[in-house]
Amino acid sequence: MSYILSVGTSVPAYNIKQDEVKRLVEKIFPISHREFHRLAPVFDHTYIKQRFFSASPEWLSEPHGFKARNDLYKDVSLRLSLLAIDRCLQHTQYVTRPIKPEEIDMIMFVSSTGVTTPTLDASIINQRTFREDTKRMPLFGLGCAGGASGVARAHEWLKGQPEANVLVICVELCSLTFQNDDARVSNFIGTALFGDGVAAVLVCGDESNLLNCATGPVPKLSVTSSKTKKDSLSVMGWDVLDTGFKVIFNKSIPQLVHHFWKEHVDEFLKSIDVSADDLTFIVAHPGGRKVLEAYQEVLGVNTFPFKASYHVLKQYGNMSSATVLFVLDGCMQAFPPSGSRSFMMALGPGFSSELIGLEWV
Repeated sequence: MSYILSVGTSVPAYNIKQDEVKRLVEKIFPISHREFHRLAPVFDHTYIKQRFFSASPEWLSEPHGFKARNDLYKDVSLRLSLLAIDRCLQHTQYVTRPIKPEEIDMIMFVSSTGVTTPTLDASIINQRTFREDTKRMPLFGLGCAGGASGVARAHEWLKGQPEANVLVICVELCSLTFQNDDARVSNFIGTALFGDGVAAVLVCGDESNLLNCATGPVPKLSVTSSKTKKDSLSVMGWDVLDTGFKVIFNKSIPQLVHHFWKEHVDEFLKSIDVSADDLTFIVAHPGGRKVLEAYQEVLGVNTFPFKASYHVLKQYGNMSSATVLFVLDGCMQAFPPSGSRSFMMALGPGFSSELIGLEWV
């Protein structure tokens, strides 16, 4: 078994309201006035109030190539990663003492919105007192599923290293992928949904000496389950251009929740002997309002178990892989009593689904 001991998050400097983003899109997108007003209600129906961007509206209004976007990604990602890590390791609500970077045995670095070689976890090791023998496992291209996938892979690795500790870092600067010369509806929807954010989560094996630092009950990870739908590569992902990443975002995602994901989650809940009706909260990645509503319909529950997901969606938008860890942080800060059961879930490119059983102990 393994346990989630702490979570830390960070966001970039530019806090932009949804109406401001809509006005920016109207100004810079290469579509007619009539077409804009036909699509504009997308912004109003997302449930999103504000998002955080890594660049100013002025920068986003200008054309940029892949290098300019990626250089900014490297700079902002490193700064925000270090901030999220420090908050995670020193979070007084979760741990009774600061956790030292040298107590971490592996860094799992998850991202899909920029590329570096060496990956940014190497730069992170240089910026803090991590040991030279700290293992590194970068994961790229998992998109919105990356946060849950990273936690699941950390849990599986810790089964063979029960005394060890893993730091999972999810970094997504989605705003740097906005293409202001792309008139497609999927790009329009992407600009209405996605924002930037970073999260770090500390996952400890069941023989870790850090477990006695917990301030209260913590989520224990049990069963993990991954599923990838065949012949669904066109559902979501990137098309790589000279100007950067062009979003692939298919409107069929809510339908896939009703069919592909329903089969997966039904099997999973049966395997952990839990009924959706018994769950007071669910650690769900809020891919968007329609996706959350599809989750509710599949599980036959109201909005209450998804309270933390709706809150994160409203305040931050969809931050790809990091989003589900923001939701996890919200659930943990409510300090569920020992014995509380839930599960973490996220969907991503592939088309893939990741599920993890959680129990507070």
